[in-house]
This record gives sequence, structure tokens and C-alpha cells, in this order.
Amino acid sequence: MASFGGFSSIRNGNVFAGSKDFSESELTCPICLEIFDRPVTTRCGHTYCQSCLQECLCRPDPTCAMCRTDLQGDWAKATELEALIHSSVEPCKGCAAKVGLTHMRSHTAACAKYQEYMEEEVRATAQSRQAVIKPVPNRHTFTCPYCDFRNLDQDGLAEHCTTQHARDVHPVVCPICASMPWGDPNYRSGNFLRHLKTRHTFAYDTFVDYSADEERMMQEALERSLMHQ
Repeated sequence: MASFGGFSSIRNGNVFAGSKDFSESELTCPICLEIFDRPVTTRCGHTYCQSCLQECLCRPDPTCAMCRTDLQGDWAKATELEALIHSSVEPCKGCAAKVGLTHMRSHTAACAKYQEYMEEEVRATAQSRQAVIKPVPNRHTFTCPYCDFRNLDQDGLAEHCTTQHARDVHPVVCPICASMPWGDPNYRSGNFLRHLKTRHTFAYDTFVDYSADEERMMQEALERSLMHQ
């Protein structure tokens, strides 16, 4: 993000003297997300392009895009802000050419290098979002730990193991516990059928909010499990 120096700082439509620099976002209209064009300030203290504000005023119930205050017909030109924009020159983020901020809109609209820059920004943002999205484990259907029979819901798993594996005594990993945030995928239950009957007599997704933190989910699960013993 570009940084401008040597002028007053504009924040939330107000001008504060004494700041050495400020960000480009503080010169950007919150509606069109472009450098202000003929900036005006509303009575609630927020600044917009004059054309953007006029569009808001034409709505049936005009409200400020920032604070949702009812918009009145009275507003004032942000003369200091407009003067600052007229006197500021910054490099284009695409071609690096020095451009006056009053002409930045038209320049970036025609600049092929800037369009490439924006496309790269969009790709980088999409990749970063994908990187932080963790795959959600399947907590609705399970595989039998004895014979790998698949697509069993919790009740189906209990019925299957009771009828097909009542004599199997070797330790296995509980697939239900392993799918939970607090579960240990390496822990083997020595008596899996008893474990099913004492710990999984209700469906977790009926009672547990998976958006809650892990400690709270575990506490709720244990409480529900103990109630059904």
C-alpha cells in the first residue's frame, strides 16, 4: 500500500494536522474504493465521492455506508482533502509511472501493467485463503475398524460391530473418537464394543457445536456421554 508524506492525515472524514504520513486507504472512497473524486463530508463525519453520496441519497432510506446514520441532504465539500489529492503524485503500482492522484483512476483503467498487478493480487489473495482453510473431517459416517466396512453412521456402526464382531477382542482405534477435534487417532480401545455402548450412545453433531473451542466441545461431549451411562 502506498504511503504519502508531508501532508495532514485524513481519518474518517476529518483532517488532523501534525501527522507526517498516511495510507492510501485514507484517500479512498469506502463506496467505490477509488481515490476520492470531488470528496464531500456528511454531517456524521464520513467522506465520500460526491457522485457516490448522491447515489446513496437517491435511495428510499438513505443511510451512511459507514455508520448507518440517516443521511440528510446537507453535506460539505472536503476542500482540504481535495487540495491534498490535487497536489499528490504517486507511482502506479503496475508500471511505476508517476501519476497525479487526480488522474490515477483514468490511468489505472488504461494501464495494462496495472491490470496484471491486480490479477496477481487476486490470485495471491485466493491462494492465501485456500491455505488457511483446513479440510473438515467426516464426522457423519464411519468405517468399521475390524473389517473396513464403510459408510456406517454412528448407530449403524454400533449395530454392525455388535452383530458381526462380538467375538473380536483385539484393540482397535475408535473411528468416531478419531474424527473429533480432541480425539487421538493412535489410541486403541481394548474393549471397543463396551466403548461404543458407554461413550457413543448419542450423535455428537446433535449436541456439539463444532464452531466452539475444543475445550468446551470436549466438556459438553463428556457431560452428555455420562448422562447416558
